[in-house]
Amino acid sequence: MTWVLTSETGRLRDVLLCRPENYEWIPTNAIARATLDAGTALPRDRLAAEYAEFEAALDEGGVTRHYLTPEAHLPYQVYTRDSSQTSPLGPVLTMLAMPQRRGEYASILTFFDGSIWKMATRGTIEGGDIHLIRPGLAAIGTSGGRTEKAGAEQYAGWLRAIGWEVRVVPFDDHFLHLDVIFSMVAPGLALACRDALPDDFCSWLEDRKIRLIDVGYRAAMADMACNVLALGDDRVISPRHSTATNAALRAEGIEVLDPDLRLFAHGGGSAHCMSMPLGRDED
Repeated sequence: MTWVLTSETGRLRDVLLCRPENYEWIPTNAIARATLDAGTALPRDRLAAEYAEFEAALDEGGVTRHYLTPEAHLPYQVYTRDSSQTSPLGPVLTMLAMPQRRGEYASILTFFDGSIWKMATRGTIEGGDIHLIRPGLAAIGTSGGRTEKAGAEQYAGWLRAIGWEVRVVPFDDHFLHLDVIFSMVAPGLALACRDALPDDFCSWLEDRKIRLIDVGYRAAMADMACNVLALGDDRVISPRHSTATNAALRAEGIEVLDPDLRLFAHGGGSAHCMSMPLGRDED
């Protein structure tokens, strides 16, 4: 089957996951390094319970779950957002930056079984930096840490060639991926940590009728509060500990499904990072 996707906010039908059988925190980003430096415990039973809550939220949202095969030496496979992306013309194999994660490409190739549309070949690019805002409009973050400018421009070029408007967004690599500080919630509505984003990017979004719910620095980094998964139909999965952001979403009329995802947030990811949408309805 060839999967296609044209936005982050259409009704989510199918998603690619990887169970956290081999999950461990590794010092590949500022958030995980802080967790490790603090000596935080990682209880396996609680980790499994959190993931089960995440799966239950997807089931409640009517989403069909598909899985990669976890490999023992790849502790961050659970963050499936990064190793591939579904585009308007099919799946794309990205190019992971960190040596500890590069082996994730093998399970991606096996899963898609010859249906890959494009493969990144110029610099690095990771899926957490790719945002299909709505049909015909996209943003790609480039921090130089995970996604390099060459990788972002290659992906942008593929979208531009089919008529999309694409903004390449520079930001500080302290924030890991663009989805730590920006994500779509519903058509015309996004979460954004304005303090971490270029002013001209925020203005660009607002000029295109994207309203922004501001998320503070601490909530974005410590809570992964921007890192939500839109389910479509004004519903999102957002971590339970993001209480202020969830209240702001509900005030906008968004239904919030809120599994406990604290242990995954300690590793530098949450609902958005842990899911790679395969198919959505058109907005």
